[in-house]
Amino acid sequence: MKALLDRARSFKRRVDFESGEYRKLADGQYPEALFITCSDSRVIPALITGARPGEIFELRNAGNIVPPHGQHGASGEAATIEYALEVLGVQDIVVCGHSYCGAMGALKSGDDLSALPGVDAWLELARPELAAVLGSPAADPALLDVAQCNVVNQLSALRSYPMVRQRFDSGRLRLHGWYYEVNTGQVYELEADGRFRVHAA
Repeated sequence: MKALLDRARSFKRRVDFESGEYRKLADGQYPEALFITCSDSRVIPALITGARPGEIFELRNAGNIVPPHGQHGASGEAATIEYALEVLGVQDIVVCGHSYCGAMGALKSGDDLSALPGVDAWLELARPELAAVLGSPAADPALLDVAQCNVVNQLSALRSYPMVRQRFDSGRLRLHGWYYEVNTGQVYELEADGRFRVHAA
């Protein structure tokens, strides 16, 4: 913790806040995309994309889960999606899963989560849609099949939001599925045929 605190205290000295780039941030944010990913500490959207401050609007939670539209009660996810579209006007949404995901691992192994009732209730949002891959043998420790299937399912959940569906259907919004390998840095993109592929830069 000391190293984190020291870097936070020296942040202003390490970054040129007198530059025009940072001064513009006081005028508001104009991100290009909403980036939905896991809260896993190994997954850092700005590092993966090379984004500068103000370029991506982030939504992070365990398992990069998008609660279906119409869930009862307040939802930080729904509020973030609504704000990104209605206020910030983003035209792209990325749902990014990753290898060795603890949330997907818990679902795959059928862990007893009774000591973590909040986690268990949260993962229940994803469990039914993953039934087909959860029943298969756990041959891949990276959990590629589960994590990629979850990305596809969360894109489907996104389309359950009227504001997402309307923009998507009219061509005003693009949805992207990514799978990130934490041990290689490789990013796989979901194609129209339902497969994840690597694209050369």
